[in-house]
Amino acid sequence: MAPPAEISIPSTSLSSDPKPHTLYTITLRLPLRSFVVQKRYNDFDTLHEALTSAVGSPPPRPLPAKTWFKSTVHNTDLTEERRVALEKYLRAIAESPDRRWRDTTAWRTFLNLPAGNSASSISNSHASARGMVAAANPATAQGATDPLTWLDLHKEVKAGLHEARLCLGKRDASAEGSTTALEASTSARRALVKVGTLLPSLVEGLRAIQDSGKLGEGEIRRRRDLLAAAKMEREGLEKIAASISHSRREGPARSSPSNSKAELLAGGGAPAVKMGRRAIGAPLPETERTRERDNEGVFQLQREMMEEQDQNVGELAKIVQRQKQLGMAIHDEVEQQTRMLEYMDNDVNRMQGKVKVVSNRTKKLGN
Repeated sequence: MAPPAEISIPSTSLSSDPKPHTLYTITLRLPLRSFVVQKRYNDFDTLHEALTSAVGSPPPRPLPAKTWFKSTVHNTDLTEERRVALEKYLRAIAESPDRRWRDTTAWRTFLNLPAGNSASSISNSHASARGMVAAANPATAQGATDPLTWLDLHKEVKAGLHEARLCLGKRDASAEGSTTALEASTSARRALVKVGTLLPSLVEGLRAIQDSGKLGEGEIRRRRDLLAAAKMEREGLEKIAASISHSRREGPARSSPSNSKAELLAGGGAPAVKMGRRAIGAPLPETERTRERDNEGVFQLQREMMEEQDQNVGELAKIVQRQKQLGMAIHDEVEQQTRMLEYMDNDVNRMQGKVKVVSNRTKKLGN
């Protein structure tokens, strides 16, 4: 039996549309994927009624009562109390041995889960959960202000980039113009668009986390480096997708006889036999990235790879500089702590001398 999904409400946020109300950020963590949704109390109330009506009995834990004379908008204590109660409410349903409430359509709809045979099967069905995060929803940016939620969204970015790489590889390995190539290209672009909508939310969320002081400066820098690497990888994948499309549209009309594909792969000067728009017989074997490219496409790929290397060197130099600054700061801190220990040692010596004098006087008084 698959383990129950880990569900929690780590944070809350305020929304003013259509009128001020509190949103509860729900994080669902699975073994291979995590995602986030945001709901208000009225959504929980609707869920409770739907579950009770569908199953014939209320969930294992009662829903926290609605308050008529207090509002969570201006009452942080009430907001925290309700957040904890709602989290316990969801966990009771998710972890209950009785799966009747989890098998209802209302539960799947509440968590934005795809329809399936069993809601509890989401613990081992990560592929069906790719639509869980509403990347274009402003609530995603609000949820990214929580450090744990930020990491969950970053995992979504990495998963999207990985999916784009797989789709581009599948496209390169497929015949030109085939249905498989077109579907792979569409999937790759869809994944890149999703990543593009998540990255701004992560940037804003990291800025809010830094302003709130929830994480140290070192962790902030590490997450900033993760964002920079993700942006660089996304730009590289977009260039690869665009260059493939461009080379296929242009075809052999823009191929240069003086820069054959074999020469580009071998570094120039290597003999090759040309057949159509492809040069066969290159000393170096082709890869997935060069197989579907003509001479112009391989040359453009070389330029892109050199640009990426230059960018990587620049980013590495920045990281090394930050590490140097961090090392210097640690050195200064160690020196300061050493001086403080020396002062403390001197104070202890003086105190021991005073205690010795008092002890001698006490002995004299006793005599």
